[in-house]
Amino acid sequence: MRGNRAGCQVDGEEQTPPFISSWAFFFLSRFLPPSASTIHPSQQQQQEHRGGRMGEHEDPAGGLQGFALDKEFLTSPKGILMEAELGLCFLVFLLLTASISAYMGAALLEVLVTLAFLALRATHYYERLTRVNWPCLDFLRCVSAAIVFTVVAFAVIAASHEGSAVSAFVFSLILIAVFCFDAYKTYRAEMGSEQDPDLG
Repeated sequence: MRGNRAGCQVDGEEQTPPFISSWAFFFLSRFLPPSASTIHPSQQQQQEHRGGRMGEHEDPAGGLQGFALDKEFLTSPKGILMEAELGLCFLVFLLLTASISAYMGAALLEVLVTLAFLALRATHYYERLTRVNWPCLDFLRCVSAAIVFTVVAFAVIAASHEGSAVSAFVFSLILIAVFCFDAYKTYRAEMGSEQDPDLG
């Protein structure tokens, strides 16, 4: 008996004999649910760690939903107006590149600015920047773009009378009218309504 007890001791601590461990495992596997008897604690920790990692991967997907395009805005009058501005800016940029490349930088800048505003409005990301007065900023964008293209149009037609230069001049005038109309609608619909609530 002392030999057996000595055989079950390692470094002064008693260990459970192998046959008792086998019977305990058999009892647990027969009378306890599989989730409580068969899952090792280390395996449970791995599963919880995987679940946490899956939750971390799901968060960016939920965040990207805030950048979904609003198709209703793209088909609204304001969205169509901004899309027309973007298309005309790009067209004038191509015509200036083919005729007088010295003025294409101004057109490219307006393309990027219009594209940025269209993306912010279509994704409603501008609503998160509450400190910015977006109606006023949009109004200034239209006015500044109209001034820039007025200068570019007359500078191009004064420098060259080629076909691409004349086309750039004509489309610049159309673009100026579109920007002026957008500025007027923005002022009446958003900025004017803030100053006079009874304004229709």
